[in-house]
Amino acid sequence: MTTVSRPADRAQALVRLLRERIVIIDGAMGTMIQAQRLGDADFRGERFRDHPRDLKGNNDLLALTQPALIESFHRQYFEAGADIVETNTFNSNAVSLADYGMEALVYEINLAAARLARQAADAVAGKEKRPTWVAGSLGPTSRTASMSRDVGDPGARQVTFDQLVASYYEQARGLLDGGVDLLLPETAFDTLNLKAALFAIQKLFADQGRTVPILASITFTQVGNDRMLTGQTVEACWNSIAHAPLLGVGINCSLGPEDMGPHLDELQRIAPLFVSCYPNAGLPDPLLPTGFPATPSDMAPVLGEWAKNGWLNIVGGCCGTTPEHIRAIADAVRGAAPRVPAKVEPYTRLSGWDALTLRPDTNFVNVGERTNVTGSPRFSKLVLAGDYEQAVAVARQQVTSGAQILDVNMDEGMLDSEAAMVRFLNLIAAEPDIAPVPVMIDSSKWSVIEAGLKCLQGKGIVNSISLKEGEAAFRERAKAPRASTARSRSARAPTRSSPRRWASHPRTSSSTPTS
Repeated sequence: MTTVSRPADRAQALVRLLRERIVIIDGAMGTMIQAQRLGDADFRGERFRDHPRDLKGNNDLLALTQPALIESFHRQYFEAGADIVETNTFNSNAVSLADYGMEALVYEINLAAARLARQAADAVAGKEKRPTWVAGSLGPTSRTASMSRDVGDPGARQVTFDQLVASYYEQARGLLDGGVDLLLPETAFDTLNLKAALFAIQKLFADQGRTVPILASITFTQVGNDRMLTGQTVEACWNSIAHAPLLGVGINCSLGPEDMGPHLDELQRIAPLFVSCYPNAGLPDPLLPTGFPATPSDMAPVLGEWAKNGWLNIVGGCCGTTPEHIRAIADAVRGAAPRVPAKVEPYTRLSGWDALTLRPDTNFVNVGERTNVTGSPRFSKLVLAGDYEQAVAVARQQVTSGAQILDVNMDEGMLDSEAAMVRFLNLIAAEPDIAPVPVMIDSSKWSVIEAGLKCLQGKGIVNSISLKEGEAAFRERAKAPRASTARSRSARAPTRSSPRRWASHPRTSSSTPTS
């Protein structure tokens, strides 16, 4: 296969290759950097010699202070058989760089890192007469939008959806300008953070009038646990991000191959697009040279078996993997047929921590409506009094009594409805008895709906969007729930305090109220 030059041509060539064989992505940049045993002065270089904070460990800064070293790592991965390398930008966002006092360098670092990877990719492509690709790495940031780190306040958040969007937007802008072929939000432990990244990327595409393919990759942090750090199952997470225009979805990082296999199997059975997997070299062991125990000969047979099972379209390695690992993995999957994307019925698919799929045989779906200030006098009094602990208890009673969807409405003249919606949704997100079910954001005010959407990790329902302000405003607002992962209803339903039952139609994007 010859090289390709234009971005659009490279994107089309990647899709063709994914249909022909399993594509190889690189291994860990951090492992390569760690092996160099760099000191603080190496990270600083001359430019940041007098920077007031310790810079050792700020690996992404090396794109500015040690560019030749970073480019050499990219070349080594290509030479080991990688088709795709990732930019050294995992933490190059304003949220993470704030730890080093370097938020102002987001665009510059991403631009420089993308150019280094592009330079290595083009050099190898010209030398070996084969196409190569660069993926812009966007890590999960050092904060979570779905969980509180304050043990005294489960509704507190260290970062907001809007802050994440702004951070990811600037990062993606630098990566695009630097010449990446695709964007890769990866190692997502919080689906709301991932949704913010996808929202920012789509906004950037719309603003600049150009696109590249998007891959998304999630992670699991506990052995034997079928939930991500913020509570979602594989299917619930997939439902949350299925709205995005993705080329592929995958799992990477935290677990070694043996423990990641069940998660990958579930994902590849439900995702109707390409699937990737690049696991760690086992679980961390700081006493080992790479920090991880699995050798190339340990990992490659497991990933080769996945290839034989028909689970893979893209495969590589994450923490603890080296060019030797990638060479062994490429050898192990060579000749295996690429996975054929799953065929998925067009059912309505929602999620909280758990997935809820409305199929033809689903019958009625129970919507708990007592968390509605306009329909439940008791709930209204609790919220107006600021007694959110008892308000959360109302939600818990609704779910434990059989509600499959929780309707939340804060439209009350004496309330700051936006603030009340955010506070309540953040609180119930921490409740294991409530968080598994999808949320219906119920309001006649667009600002309240928008505030609520920015709190949902899962895929919820918007009830509803009004035509009162004209068709243009209606159409514009109808796009937002889709971009933020929610189903929308186009007409207001009667407000009642009793539980509501809804009949589902599998091929529609809304539910129909029944008596």
